[in-house]
Amino acid sequence: MAKSSNDLFSTLRTYISKVTEGEKSPAEVAAALNGWARESADALKSKIHEEVEASVAKMGFVKRDEFDRLAAQVAAMKSEASTKKASAKKTAPKKPVAKKSAAKKSAPKKKAVKK
Repeated sequence: MAKSSNDLFSTLRTYISKVTEGEKSPAEVAAALNGWARESADALKSKIHEEVEASVAKMGFVKRDEFDRLAAQVAAMKSEASTKKASAKKTAPKKPVAKKSAAKKSAPKKKAVKK
């Protein structure tokens, strides 16, 4: 941080000397400083984003959009599986029904006639 503050003060001194020497107008200096501030803010945001991404990845978390994409894939797979299961039930060959064996009836025995 000390280096960037030194850079800032150095830049400000340069701009102030250019304004006092009449090389630049105060509006030009203000526009230049505004541009520099925007660039610095963008660089800082980018660095913070990178650090947060790295920390989150180390902790094992996933981004919300990654989670939503995976959840959608799982839902699609479940839907596909249930569709396949339903169509398999409709087209499944019928199991042959086991025929019950007819019990053999023995012919009624004739009674012996006594003579």
